[in-house]
Amino acid sequence: ISSFQVYIIQVSVGNHQWTVKHRYSDFHDLHEKLVSEKKIDKNLLPPKKIIGKNSKSLVEKRQKELEVYLQTLLLKFPLTAPKVLSHFLHFHLYVS
Repeated sequence: ISSFQVYIIQVSVGNHQWTVKHRYSDFHDLHEKLVSEKKIDKNLLPPKKIIGKNSKSLVEKRQKELEVYLQTLLLKFPLTAPKVLSHFLHFHLYVS
């Protein structure tokens, strides 16, 4: 039985605020694209942890780290987010 954790991340841009839900693997895929296309620091994404990955404390810690990761990306691209990041954050649904 494989189980996976979905992280619910609060996103805020200007006066807009919403949540996105993604697995860690989604963050990893996003990060790989940004590292290759936009030269983002490859160490920016919190590392994948295997042992105790579904423990409540680790899930909460990682969720906070992923929120910081996304906020850092938004600060790096203050005017125009890369298309892959915009799609990941569902900008097309919330920001007109």
